[in-house]
Amino acid sequence: MKYVGLDLGTRTLGVAFSDPLGMIASSHSIIRHHEEYPRLVKEVAKLMQENGAQEVVLGLPKNMNNTLGERAEKSYEFKKMLEEELKVVVHLEDERLSTKEATDLLIRNDTSRKKRKEVIDSMAATIILQSFLDKKGR
Repeated sequence: MKYVGLDLGTRTLGVAFSDPLGMIASSHSIIRHHEEYPRLVKEVAKLMQENGAQEVVLGLPKNMNNTLGERAEKSYEFKKMLEEELKVVVHLEDERLSTKEATDLLIRNDTSRKKRKEVIDSMAATIILQSFLDKKGR
């Protein structure tokens, strides 16, 4: 099964896709937004159709003490919109430290600061999706 991984930020939505077997996540793109969630849902639907994804893995931004804050509430709202509008299964995946992990990976690969800024959210979505796939595969 093919999955789409999403990292919902305050200004961008990072997007990643799995391979058809649901084993390997790959970075895809970012979508800029100003919390225009209905438009985002439509864009996710289009990307899912174009890439043959059947289910969604959405990052859940928990606090380090495992509590849920304001950003987590936005993720729950977005999850509900995706499920209602697209009639798809949406899995929530803990995304703590995914952006830091993506940043560290890009720095280790000598990615320039400008390029890191352009790709960090899609890399975070890739890490979120790969984490989900690894757990599912066990």
